Amino acid sequence: MSALLSVFLVAGCLQGGDSQSRDPVVVENPVVFVKRPLLFDEDNGALVGDNLAEPAEFRPGARLFLKDRASPDAPSRDITSSAFAGSLGYDVKDLTVSFDGTRLLFAMRAPEIEDADEDEQPTWNIWEYDTAGGGLRRIIESEVTAEAGQDIAPAYLPDGRIVFSSTRQRISRAILLDEGKPQYPALDEEREVPAFVLHVMSAEGDNIEQITFNQSHDLDPLVTDEGTIVFSRWDNAGQTQGNGFNLYKVNPDGTGLGYLYGRHSHGSVSDDVNIEYLRPQATDSGRLLAQLRPAETDNFGSIPVEIDVEGYVEADIRVDGSPGSAQTPLVNGLSLDNEISLRGNYSSVSPFLDGTRRYLVSWSPCRLRLESGGGDILNCTEERVASGAYRAAAPVYGLWLLDMASGTQRPIEPPAEGQQFDEAVLMIERSLPTFIPESQFSGEAAGLADDGLGVLQIQSVYDIDGVDTSPAGIRQTADPAVVPPDNLPVRFLRIEKPVSIPDEEVRGFDNTAFGRSQAQSMREILGYVPVEPDGSVRVAVPANVAFAISVVDVEGRRIGPRHQNWLNVRPGETLACNGCHNPGSTVPHGRPDAGPAPAYAGAPTTGVEFPNTDPALFADMGETMAETWARINGTRRLGPDAVYTDQWTDPGDAGLTPGTAFSLSYANLETPAPIRPECADDWRAACRTVINYEQHIHPLWGLERLIDDGSGNIDDYSCTGCHSDTAADETTQMPEAQLDLSDGPSSDEPDHFKSYRELLFNDNEQELVGDQLVDVQVQDGFLLDENGEQILDDDGNPIPVFVNVNVPPTMSVNGARASGNFFNLFREGGLHEGFLSPDELRLIAEWLDIGGQYYNNPFDAPAD
Repeated sequence: MSALLSVFLVAGCLQGGDSQSRDPVVVENPVVFVKRPLLFDEDNGALVGDNLAEPAEFRPGARLFLKDRASPDAPSRDITSSAFAGSLGYDVKDLTVSFDGTRLLFAMRAPEIEDADEDEQPTWNIWEYDTAGGGLRRIIESEVTAEAGQDIAPAYLPDGRIVFSSTRQRISRAILLDEGKPQYPALDEEREVPAFVLHVMSAEGDNIEQITFNQSHDLDPLVTDEGTIVFSRWDNAGQTQGNGFNLYKVNPDGTGLGYLYGRHSHGSVSDDVNIEYLRPQATDSGRLLAQLRPAETDNFGSIPVEIDVEGYVEADIRVDGSPGSAQTPLVNGLSLDNEISLRGNYSSVSPFLDGTRRYLVSWSPCRLRLESGGGDILNCTEERVASGAYRAAAPVYGLWLLDMASGTQRPIEPPAEGQQFDEAVLMIERSLPTFIPESQFSGEAAGLADDGLGVLQIQSVYDIDGVDTSPAGIRQTADPAVVPPDNLPVRFLRIEKPVSIPDEEVRGFDNTAFGRSQAQSMREILGYVPVEPDGSVRVAVPANVAFAISVVDVEGRRIGPRHQNWLNVRPGETLACNGCHNPGSTVPHGRPDAGPAPAYAGAPTTGVEFPNTDPALFADMGETMAETWARINGTRRLGPDAVYTDQWTDPGDAGLTPGTAFSLSYANLETPAPIRPECADDWRAACRTVINYEQHIHPLWGLERLIDDGSGNIDDYSCTGCHSDTAADETTQMPEAQLDLSDGPSSDEPDHFKSYRELLFNDNEQELVGDQLVDVQVQDGFLLDENGEQILDDDGNPIPVFVNVNVPPTMSVNGARASGNFFNLFREGGLHEGFLSPDELRLIAEWLDIGGQYYNNPFDAPAD
């Protein structure tokens, strides 16, 4: 102990303290902590770290200990090993204390079953220990129910229930049945492990209900004094910039889900290290304590910081958008990303919450050993680190009392080689948080809830980060006398849903099923709704599913970038927002109390219609057109088609030209529609548009298209009439524009039709030589040696270098508007004008907008 303490003092992190000096408050309260062995790679001896993407990781050998007080001379006793009949091969983590300070919740996994398959191994369960009587119990008593999912990260709710993170996905699995799929836990967006999302249950382990619906992990719930739940969410939609673990909040019934902090702050510690926001905890100061660390680490080190989440939405941006600094580290000078940290490493921090600004911390001093691996372990000094002759030695995490008021750190549980003392918590009473009752809905909201629907309400899609981007100003754009309805740039909102991906035991399939790119995984469409002339939207959407939105034009093409953060509503709930967001902007967005003021305030007065609109649609002050419509006619519902009828222009004013009615409908297709027959006339919460290339896009190319040339002659303009390598007489021909849309597998990827590869991948230009298609090659300089000098052949001539000629793809998985090489052909005056119908072009556009996948249903893809 003295040697390790001297290392701490040399490191100079804080002042040393008298380990025998007792604090009356600490003496009266027990401390509970985890002791677990460090694991080392059997092949190279390297320390095995951890990965936030794998919350169910099992590290056998951990035990839970209780000390009567926070002092090194207080004895510790094992309080969990009795659960497993003497076996110490279990694991334990995620400690949290009840509000009265007498009970402890934690996650524990039973020892591995020898020779059992992975799916037969024990799962993580939630357990409770009662310090008053020493009782230890698993919360879910039934073995079958307990083993039905991985349960971790529990926390007490003020009414006695428990919120926890789990792979159970109870509601999501039930919805899969409604979609015609088997029940299974969906994998996270990396498709590695089942996604952990938040659930609640009673103190007896029944009435389990899913309350969040992320496609990757929701972890570490904290019940705040206000009764809301703050947690770490892995934003991982679409593999876009800013993905990572951010802080969110939600009510215990799942309503009020909202972004809180961190999306643009992953580089707030260092430009070289991408940090995540983890383990939110309450503090005496009212700020939020979080641990900042990379997603993967070999030394378990983190930087504990206090964050002013009330005043800030990002590390350097206040809720009003002005600059500032939200994060205050508890200890300065710490390093991350497995760098050598002179001030040591902190693996866990837990506040006392008694007003003294003290913390229980798991801390390891900085230690070195020679790069060669030999010699003794040495203390860190700046000179040794700078020499480059040393590397970090394995940490030794002991338990310490960090006193911010006095600037001291005192030992509580001495470290030991090969062991990690971690997650210490003080069994102390706290005030009971505010109880937030379950939401109750009446009127229209209650009816929507019964139908499994909630409401999405947008003030105006023309509001981009508080800026009015409409053609003539939102109020003027909504006036049909100023902007004719046919000239409105935005016509519909499309709601899109991620597809739940099963593991290979449920449905194994090759990655080629995703097609050109795996970035968007697989996606379905929940439906369309018209956008009102002022850009407002109020629409009923399926509850309890993750969804994203796309603003689309008159042709059904997405306008702007993809929406890459999942939204959801609970049955009967209304999710409201001001407008849209530029994902490349750091303007606060997605948090109701943050960001710029709305660009549009709705109707200026009550009882008067919007200018030059139907007098029957009279507004109340502050209402948008969507709210006015919903109040008078009911909230709009989604439908499978993009259908427009002008319902706003004043029919009594002959000087106004109403908008042209139109419908982009699957019913008008001559090829298979991407919806279930029962949904065509009755679009309900469980209906989906599922577009697979082979079934729904490829048939368009071979469809017979008889067109009158204007002189009474009927010609067949089927796509494959020209875009094929085989002529009508069965001879080989050069496909028009180097684009072959005919049937058959691709020689580059047999799992794909060649037409798919021709449309979405780079290809080589070809020419017809005799009856064979061969790659065209052109000269690209001469063969050179390493000095840049030409290499000559035996006759003294330079040797030419020939290369293939690239043919760029006609389409892009970035969306329809990024696929102008294709769609421009069908515009007025285009080479293929009129060859494809508007309904067919809309089908192709929406397929590209969601990612141009080969399959969008894993159960339609060939089994692997």
